[in-house]
Amino acid sequence: MNQPDFFWGYLPFWIVNYGLSLVAWACVGRWALSFFMPAVQPRNYIWRSFVWLTEWAVVVARFISPSSIGPRWMPLVASFWVFWLRLGIYFAMAGVGMTPHLAGGA
Repeated sequence: MNQPDFFWGYLPFWIVNYGLSLVAWACVGRWALSFFMPAVQPRNYIWRSFVWLTEWAVVVARFISPSSIGPRWMPLVASFWVFWLRLGIYFAMAGVGMTPHLAGGA
């Protein structure tokens, strides 16, 4: 039983996993908030925070998604891609032993 510390031993996994989860759910929040807010709100700090946190994911999703998807739906598409990226990174990290596992497991 020489498993590393649950938190510090797997810190790269936790940072990547929770970071991508935060961005994905913020994309969903940005999409939902876009129904109540005009497109440009320079004074609203909540809207600016959502845009600041998710803009990189929306730009990447706009690049890899078909152009027939409207800009209003792009944050939702970006969340879809970020969730898949998160899953792929999880399997890659699990393949090299960087993810925590149950004590009774392998």
